[in-house]
Amino acid sequence: MSEVEDFLTAHQEQEIITAIRTAERNTSGEIRVHLETHTDIDAFERTLEVFHLLKMDNTKLRNSVLIYVAVHDKTFVIYGDEGIHNVVPTNFWDSTRDVMRNHFQQGNFTQGMIEGILQAGLELQKHFPWDVDTHEDELPNEISKG
Repeated sequence: MSEVEDFLTAHQEQEIITAIRTAERNTSGEIRVHLETHTDIDAFERTLEVFHLLKMDNTKLRNSVLIYVAVHDKTFVIYGDEGIHNVVPTNFWDSTRDVMRNHFQQGNFTQGMIEGILQAGLELQKHFPWDVDTHEDELPNEISKG
């Protein structure tokens, strides 16, 4: 098995998917997680590529968030689409990043992702509240792997 396949158990993946569903319950924002072993390019640049490959830039309000993790490289990036970027302060993702990093440094990867996802959902709900008349789940909640 690859490092990515060994990174999370099936149960841990389900916990993360449940966190995504919970986070999206009160916002029109979309959250995805992508895992891969390694990137040969800058992690931020790779995040932009994956964001586009997963068609995350095709949501109606351009309010999707990708949490990209390069497992072997021990790096991650939180990226929000232009709809988010246009309405939030510069340091918008800092607290989410810090929560995740603290857990990751202690080896608590699943809990770090869950708390990061839930916090991202709370932040998104402030700027993109859920609307019962127009809300639809535009992107899959499953973890993508590369």
